[in-house]
Amino acid sequence: MAIDEKAARPLGDLLQAGDSVEQLYEEVRAAFEAERGAAASADQVRTLRDRWLGRKNGLLTALNDNWLKSVPREYKPAVGKLQNRTKKAVEAAVKAAEASARAGAAKKDLLDVTLPGPARSIGARHPVRLVLEETIDIFKGLGYSCAEGPEIETFFYNFEALNFPPDHPAVDEMDTLFLEDRVLLRTHTSPNQIRIMESRTPPLRYVVYGKVYRNDTPDATHSPMFHQLELFAVDTNITFGDLKGTLDYFLKRFFGERTRTRFRPSYFPFTEPSAEVDIDCPFCSGPGCRICKQTGFIEVLGCGMIDPNVLRAAKLDPETHQGFAAGFGLDRFAMLKYDIDDIPLMFQGDARFLRQFR
Repeated sequence: MAIDEKAARPLGDLLQAGDSVEQLYEEVRAAFEAERGAAASADQVRTLRDRWLGRKNGLLTALNDNWLKSVPREYKPAVGKLQNRTKKAVEAAVKAAEASARAGAAKKDLLDVTLPGPARSIGARHPVRLVLEETIDIFKGLGYSCAEGPEIETFFYNFEALNFPPDHPAVDEMDTLFLEDRVLLRTHTSPNQIRIMESRTPPLRYVVYGKVYRNDTPDATHSPMFHQLELFAVDTNITFGDLKGTLDYFLKRFFGERTRTRFRPSYFPFTEPSAEVDIDCPFCSGPGCRICKQTGFIEVLGCGMIDPNVLRAAKLDPETHQGFAAGFGLDRFAMLKYDIDDIPLMFQGDARFLRQFR
């Protein structure tokens, strides 16, 4: 029997048919919950409210008239409690359904499904990343492998194994960021030369890259954190000519086939002999300008033959093995390649700047 039919009959008749008061009100609540679950829109909720809470024709009004008023006296207290509890539950549920329907309608009003969706901008690779990928691609073609290393280094790997004398300026706290005694943020990627030479047997040809740290004041051309790339080769019968040929090939591939290279004597603790490498100025192409200080050349990297003391620190015999090494700042190469005149631009996350390098 449907709940409408039961609500229209006197409660005494239903009790004589074998139903208990509790069972009858459970049927009422179950019927209401089923109808409430099917009411989603505001109109459906309004219909639900009128059907159950209408003052003249509502189901709860019918229950009050046909059940509570007509029930035998001994049942009135129990029926009255169930009637009140059911009415409160229905009123609360209808109120919640009305609020939910209003919220849904408001959300639908705010969302115009005919409008185009938000534009999704395409990301861009960072200029330093572009330089790194291009450099690695060139050296992989020459048979080099890639490696990375820890950014927190020991004093031994960062300085002692690389032949730095104790009084070298780089060892001082004015230049190096120490974390604690003999532990520091690496100042270059060269410690990985020692780590790789210790753990692998020559011949070795590696490109090592990553972040390095110096105690510098940030300005247009300096940053306390920057990116460096180191390359080195260790084998028997390696000469300075191999170094010059490798770097000349790399710089021509990177900056263009017409690029001229120039090697000048220099000094680094971990290489002997050492050199600095210049290329003709990419901004004026030779005649001289403000950027190259009217010389026609710009310094791009340092290099040299690996010092015998460095080979010994890695347990290699300098009588049987030789090697060369070179290093440069990836940030500086990005500035030269893409005509960037302010290094902080590369670390500020400005989307307008990065979009240039898609």
